[in-house]
Amino acid sequence: MIGFLASVGATTLALLAGLGRLMIFAASSLAAIVRPPFYGREVALALLNVGYLTLPVVGLTAVFTGAALALQIYAGGARFNAEAVVPQIVAIGMVRELGPVLVGLMIAARVTSSVAAEVATMKVTEQIDALVTLSTDPLRYLVAPRVLAGLVSGPVLVAVADALGIFGGFLVGTQALDFNPTTYLRNTVDFLTLPDVTSSLVKGVAFGGIATLMGCYFGLNAGRGAQGVGAATKSSVVAAAVLILAANFALTAVFFTA
Repeated sequence: MIGFLASVGATTLALLAGLGRLMIFAASSLAAIVRPPFYGREVALALLNVGYLTLPVVGLTAVFTGAALALQIYAGGARFNAEAVVPQIVAIGMVRELGPVLVGLMIAARVTSSVAAEVATMKVTEQIDALVTLSTDPLRYLVAPRVLAGLVSGPVLVAVADALGIFGGFLVGTQALDFNPTTYLRNTVDFLTLPDVTSSLVKGVAFGGIATLMGCYFGLNAGRGAQGVGAATKSSVVAAAVLILAANFALTAVFFTA
């Protein structure tokens, strides 16, 4: 019994210690964003990787998700003679939940993994040690630009995903389900409110920051060798996905719980 309690206690303490290190790293990274020196070229490259190059996968995912959502809502609403609610539910579903979450998970799949692998490889090949030798803070040179790119690109990608998801539902609704285009668009615009859009963009900021932060954190703490790089990449994606879903629940509760 004593051994079991000791193992539970040791696991709990290790988990709390890990969370503490992560919080300190997050605070240090956010502080490094606003403190000079600033590396404009690194920020531009990070924005290109996190934002622009992620647009195609986000766009395709959002369009097909919105289209599938319209079909599902129509099929479900038909059981209760409520097919007319398709435009409203597609809009609120994409803007409040599916758009931000899909963008967060796509960033985690594409960006978090690449950032973790890149930073971990730099550590394994002692490039980070070389930066320290040259009096360059890795936190400001490597982490801050990538986290800043995630914070800036996240809401932009979410806005694009929301619009394309609604567009996918619009295409299915007007071409396959015989909705009037003007009525569909009017119902969509009239049903959405400012808090819906605001919550969506705030989630984009949070999810983009979480995704890039996890990639940098696990990359800098990777073990040696190719096995360490692979483990860091895997752990970063898992941690980013779990934290994004947890943050989505917390932010939804903050915005929509009276």
